[in-house]
Amino acid sequence: MPVMTIIGCRMFEDEIVHLIENDPELEEVIVVENEDCEGLRTKLADIGIPYRVLPFEEIPEKSSIGEKKDSGPERFTLIVYMLELALHAIPENLKSTVYSKVENVSSFSDGVLLFYGLCGNVLGKIEEDFEALECPVHILKEEDGEIVDDCIGAVLGGRKQYLEVLKSCKGVGTFFLTPMWAANWREMIRTAGLSQNPDDIEMSKFVFDYAGYKKIAKVNTGLPYEKNFEAYVREFARLFEFEITELEATLHLVENCYKKAKTETFENLK
Repeated sequence: MPVMTIIGCRMFEDEIVHLIENDPELEEVIVVENEDCEGLRTKLADIGIPYRVLPFEEIPEKSSIGEKKDSGPERFTLIVYMLELALHAIPENLKSTVYSKVENVSSFSDGVLLFYGLCGNVLGKIEEDFEALECPVHILKEEDGEIVDDCIGAVLGGRKQYLEVLKSCKGVGTFFLTPMWAANWREMIRTAGLSQNPDDIEMSKFVFDYAGYKKIAKVNTGLPYEKNFEAYVREFARLFEFEITELEATLHLVENCYKKAKTETFENLK
């Protein structure tokens, strides 16, 4: 049975849950146990998706993962390895960590899909750098083959759509909040270097004002897993005196990348 591994930033937690929930070909889901998997596990449990949790060192060899006699030819096992948000603080650290994880999971994977974008332009050559691996390595890409810029660009549909949205802001500084961004904004503004102490609202507000931010773009992905999305956005807007504007997202890019990675994972075994 094929084994595909997702290595993902926690910022893509909801999109990964969505793909798992809507994939009828999944035989088994294995979540790599670490301190960053709790949100994923909670959301899978909330929607009734069964999964196993294993420490990385206890994941078995590929030949014995998910072996079931009654499994159909199109069934497969998905391993999900979530990584911390703070990796973005130091791009070289992000690169070395992601590269290391790819090398680690390749021993038991028939395909790897990275839920990352360029992220400071440190992952732009990762597919090329791992061409020699027996399992294909994929990263989120647009239809033209270009790697997406980041988690915002991925759910807006790509760079073209991202630029169109930025132009529509007409020069007004706009802070984009997806459900996961909204739920983790304190950690993310620290990671982004906007504030060393996000609980110091006055200092954070000063930084936002200096950077010219005036609005929040509430990015509606249509995913229901972050129950307090609306409340988080309103809290953010109230604290920093931002105006809220609504923005509709699309999951087409993420879904297409997942389908392509699955197809190549199956083909890799032929």
